Amino acid sequence: MKQFTYIDLFAGAGGLSEGFTRAGFKPIAHVEMNKDACDTIKTRTAYHWLKENNKTRIYNNYLKSEVKNKEELWKNLPEHLINSVINKEISENSLPEIFKIIDKELNGKKVDLIIGGPPCQAYSVVGRARKDMESDSRNHLYKHYVKFLEKYKPKMFVFENVPGILSAKNGEYLNKIFKSVRNAGYELAIPPKKHLNAKDFGVLQDRKRVIIIGWKKEMNLKYPEFHLTENNFQILKDLFSDLRPLKNGQGTLNAVEYFKPATEYLRQTNIRTNLDFVTQHIARPHNENDLEIYQIAIEKWNNGDRLDYAELPKRLIKHSNTDAFVNRFQVVNGKGISHTVVAHIAMDGHYYIHPDKKQNRSISVREAARIQSFPDDYFFEGSRTAAFKQIGNAVPPLMAQKIAEKIKQILWTNTK
Repeated sequence: MKQFTYIDLFAGAGGLSEGFTRAGFKPIAHVEMNKDACDTIKTRTAYHWLKENNKTRIYNNYLKSEVKNKEELWKNLPEHLINSVINKEISENSLPEIFKIIDKELNGKKVDLIIGGPPCQAYSVVGRARKDMESDSRNHLYKHYVKFLEKYKPKMFVFENVPGILSAKNGEYLNKIFKSVRNAGYELAIPPKKHLNAKDFGVLQDRKRVIIIGWKKEMNLKYPEFHLTENNFQILKDLFSDLRPLKNGQGTLNAVEYFKPATEYLRQTNIRTNLDFVTQHIARPHNENDLEIYQIAIEKWNNGDRLDYAELPKRLIKHSNTDAFVNRFQVVNGKGISHTVVAHIAMDGHYYIHPDKKQNRSISVREAARIQSFPDDYFFEGSRTAAFKQIGNAVPPLMAQKIAEKIKQILWTNTK
C-alpha cells in the first residue's frame, strides 16, 4: 500500500505534522526556524520511530528521567531522520541549502503533499496594528512557500493561517497568494464559511483558522467537505479532572502519576495514552495582587459575568490605561470549551485562568497542550515559557488528523 509523503514548512512544534503522521502520511522533512520547536519535533520523531520498531520503552524512560538528555534519545534513530528536521529560517538565502537537504532525503522520490503556513502573527489583527505590513518580511513568506510548490510539484498542499489573512490589506495579500499559487500551476480554495473551527473537529477550543487547500489544476477538484463533530464535553469534567490539582507555582516538568482514571473524552481522542504518568504539569507562579484578581475573575465567571479591569478595587489596578486592559484577565470556561490559546500565553497566564477557584492559578503547560488536543506523551523541549509558546502557535493535532484523513482519501481517489 502506497504511503503518501509530505514536507512540513514553518513546522512549529509539529501539531499539523502530528495529525498527518497519525493519518498514515510519511514526513520527508520539517523546516522550522525556532530551535526549541525543532528539538520538540526531533523528540516526537524519536517517539514515532521507536513505536514503529517496538522500542517505546526507550521513549517512556526518557519521559520519566529527571535529567533529560535529548541528544542521547535521538542517537537511537537513523541519522537521516534527525537531519530531516531542518532548523533554518526560510529565506531567499537559505532556500538552496534547505532544498539540498530535502533532495538528499528524497533520493529521487516524489513529494505528494506540502503542509504548513507562514507565521500567523503578521496577519493577525494585533500584528497588523503593531507594524506596517509591507515592511514586515513575514507577510511575504508565502512567496517561498510557492517556490517549494514549483520545485517539488506535490499533488496537493495545505496552507494554514489566522482569519486575519482574509482581511489583511483589504484582502490584497490573499489575492497575491492566490495569484502566485495559480501561476505555479495549482488551483486553491478557502472553506465555504471562510474558516474552519477546531471545536467542530472534537477539540475543546474555539479556534478559527483559515485552511487553504490546493491541488494541481489537472486534478479538477473542489474544497473538500469535512464531517463536523458535535461537542458535548467540558474542560473541567472531561479534560482536566484526571490531573493533580495544583496551586500557583506548583508542579514539575518531570513525570507524575495521574490523579484519576481517564475520562471518556481523553480515551476517545487518545490524549491519554498507555502511560501511567504525565509530564509538564507545571503552573507558573503569580504575585499576590494577581492571585486576588484571579479570585474575583473566577467568582464573576461562575456567576455568568466577566471581569472588567477598571471595576477592580483601586489597590489592585496597576495599569493607568484601564481601557486597554478591559479583557486582560479571562477565565477558561470550565463548563464548556476554551477560548483560543495563542502564543501570548508564554508571556503571562492572565488570559488563561484555571476555572477551579480552589487552585487559583493560570493553566499549566500540560493543560494548555490538552486544550490544543496534544497527547500526553507529546513532550515540548525547552523551558516552561518555550513550551507555552510552542503550544500557543500550534495547529491542534486532532483537527489536523481529520483534515489529513480527508486529504488522504482525495489522493487515493486521484492516484492512478
